[in-house]
Order: sequence, then structure tokens, then C-alpha cells
Amino acid sequence: MKRVSVIIPALNESDTIAAVIDAIANDNPGEILVIDADSVDRTALIAAQHGATVLNWREILAEEPWPGKGESLWRGVAAANGEIIVFIDADLKNPQPGMVKALAQPLLEDSSLHMVRATYRRTFRGQPTGGGRVTELTARPLLKLLYPELSHITQPLGGEYALRRTTATLVPFVAGYGVEVGLLLDIAQRFGPESIVEVDLGVRSHRNKTLAELAPMAEIVARTILSRTLSNQNPPPERAPLADKIDGSASRG
Repeated sequence: MKRVSVIIPALNESDTIAAVIDAIANDNPGEILVIDADSVDRTALIAAQHGATVLNWREILAEEPWPGKGESLWRGVAAANGEIIVFIDADLKNPQPGMVKALAQPLLEDSSLHMVRATYRRTFRGQPTGGGRVTELTARPLLKLLYPELSHITQPLGGEYALRRTTATLVPFVAGYGVEVGLLLDIAQRFGPESIVEVDLGVRSHRNKTLAELAPMAEIVARTILSRTLSNQNPPPERAPLADKIDGSASRG
């Protein structure tokens, strides 16, 4: 899949990064980029040992990095070479081969599509369902009320999805955990809800966070959704579209 770049945002994920890269490599994408957000563990070393191109997020663009996952994704888009970009989280447990192909293929086959999102069942504390609490208690209820045309999207916050690179450069990236729902809403507004589809990736397992960890995530997700609905809502920090920046500005260090 030479036209496909995979971007893995990573911060201290040494326990899971190797298996994620190995599963992705099975699909032979054009490149696997690990965007390392100043990890203090062995994440960068392990990723390089398993064949990924590891870029510290400071190497890619001149601006000082902002905290948050969205910053790594934004910088990853600037560094990527593929026509199709597939984002995969670094903390997946038991990742399965075929994820990249499943997410990229609809974009390769249908020019009217701009985003392909994964749908899956999320485990919780060893049980087959029950994960995704911010999704079920914050994101999906707000989308159902404010954007009913997107209420069928089952995993609006999931970290596994694919975009055309041109599409990714035309929309802003929320700096934190609101990045996925922000991209969903902005792409739906720009290209229409019909430009977004889901593919079933089965079961997703990752480290389940505590309620104390989830509360700030729920807040930023709610702020992101409301900021695109209410003009006076205090928006979360977000990076402007890359379209006017990437020519000659990105470095592969």
C-alpha cells in the first residue's frame, strides 16, 4: 500500500508500541511514522527497532508543541508523504493485522469519501463490552442532539481512522482529546455527512482510564462539539489547517 502513510501518536507507550507496529507492518503501508511527544521511556527506541520511522514532534515544524494528542496528529500530517493517512493509537492491546488495509481501502476505491472511521466493540476490565465511557456518556448524546445526521457514528472518539491527506490539510486539529470529534464535525460540514463511513474492526482493547482521568477528556470533547454549534462557546485550543504551511515547512529531520 505505497500510497498510504500510517501515523501513530505516542507518549510513553513502550508496553504496547511494538505489537502495534508489527500488526500495521503486515499491511505493507508506504510508511509508518511514530510521532513521539517527548516520551521518557523506551517508546522511541522500541519503535525504531521494529521498523517505524520515529520523529520527535519538535523536529517536524518550528512551532513549540502544544500539549495533547491532536498536536502529534497535526504534525504527523505535515510529515507524511502518502495520499491516504491512517491514524492508529499506540496503546492498543492485541492489535490485529488488517486494520490499515480495512481503513484505507474505501478511500482508495471511492473518490467521494473523505473519512473512514473504525467501529468496534470496546472491552472494559476484562469484559467484552462497556468501554468507551466518554463516547457513550458525552460524545454520542451531544451528537444525537446537535448533529443527528452523525448520530449513526458509533465511535466518534476512536483513534483508528483514515483521511485523504489533502482533506487533513484543510481542517483544523484540536490540540487535545477533542481532535477526533473535531475532525468528524469539520469534515462533515465541509464535505457532507455522506463523505464519512465506518468499517468494522471487531474488538478494541486498551488501557481503561479512571473516572478522574476521563473527566478532563469529557470536558474537552464537550467543548469541541459545542464550539462548532455555539459561536460564543469558548473553543478549545486548535491548530489552523496545514494547507498554507506544509509547502517547504515540514522537516523529516
